[in-house]
Amino acid sequence: MNRIINHITDDDLYKFTMGCAVIDNYPRAQVKYEFTDRSDRVYPAGFADELRRQIDELSSLSLTDDEHDFFRRRCPYIPDWYLTYLKGFRYDSHRVKVEQDCDGHLHIHIEGPWSETILLEVKILAIVSELYFIMTGERRKMDLADFTRRSYDKGQRLIEAGCYFSDFGTRRRASFEAQDLLVATMKEVASAVGGPGHFTGTSNVYLAMKYDLTPIGTMAHELVCAIAAMFGPQMANHLAMQAWSTTFRGALGTFLYDTYGWNIFSMNFSEDYANMFKGLRVDSGDNLEQLDLITAKYRSLGIDPSTKQVVFSNALDVDRAIEIQKHASSRCIPSFGIGTHFTCDFPDVKPLNIVIKLLAAKITEKWDFYNDTCKLSEDHGKYTGDPDVVKRFREILHLD
Repeated sequence: MNRIINHITDDDLYKFTMGCAVIDNYPRAQVKYEFTDRSDRVYPAGFADELRRQIDELSSLSLTDDEHDFFRRRCPYIPDWYLTYLKGFRYDSHRVKVEQDCDGHLHIHIEGPWSETILLEVKILAIVSELYFIMTGERRKMDLADFTRRSYDKGQRLIEAGCYFSDFGTRRRASFEAQDLLVATMKEVASAVGGPGHFTGTSNVYLAMKYDLTPIGTMAHELVCAIAAMFGPQMANHLAMQAWSTTFRGALGTFLYDTYGWNIFSMNFSEDYANMFKGLRVDSGDNLEQLDLITAKYRSLGIDPSTKQVVFSNALDVDRAIEIQKHASSRCIPSFGIGTHFTCDFPDVKPLNIVIKLLAAKITEKWDFYNDTCKLSEDHGKYTGDPDVVKRFREILHLD
């Protein structure tokens, strides 16, 4: 079988930006991750063996001169020292353990230095998704010509509705080819329709380079989860904002706030950070209820919320994005990150509901124990982590 991932930049921008912040602020931190299939899916026989081979293939990837130059041109906020680091970086497949049990369920565990392992998550998820459709034969159901036509229609509707939107679909794409077609199509429709909305780019760095677009992204829940493991969840958002501002000096100013829910974030979101960060990202909960909380918080700090960006990325499709746009356009600067609905939308094909989440962290390899962590989003069904850890964090944060 051909190699699925062929470029180190076939990855979401936020993994590189977070990797930079990790080395800058927590260079010796160690972490553990675990794969979860929320559908408890049975994978084809031999899946783990082929997945392991695909992960081994990652070790041959390296940052090319063209990719280095693209980062410098399009991502000037990334310091040169991190690009130098990436030039020498090689994936270590020994950090990843892959197993398939007797019932066909897939188990993936990752452990090692945070600065290295942080670059594995998105690539492994993209491999799992594409490999599943290949090995089950479902890929043969995917009509790419029809997919392109429907993608064009999605882009046209969003642009005509005034939506500013980007592709966030690397992790659970049907295939690299599907995402490539999606991005090419959205660039085409943006040129043809010409507004009032706009296709702002893609989270995938390689595809942004291929189509001369802006790579989109800042951070993920992982940053706050790891800090919560090392220092406790009460001030994890504050410490994450502090670390982010140390590394990026006010650039990349969209903060993902919902790792432990709105209440604790709101207590950490002081006036200085509210002014520094250009906006917030909504990734769980009811979108309009979250918008009400955000705008009220800005007003309480004497900040006009209409000057702030709110990025919506919570399981969006075109209809939901357009509906949010109608309510949000007069209250903030809305934009939309759309993932699986863009890159794995085929009739009679069900996208995989898979994640890789951080389970534990320690601030240095010298420690002989890890501290557990979890994620408590605004959607209670999307809590991730050991149930006992979730219960303990909820008690600490007075969520019970």
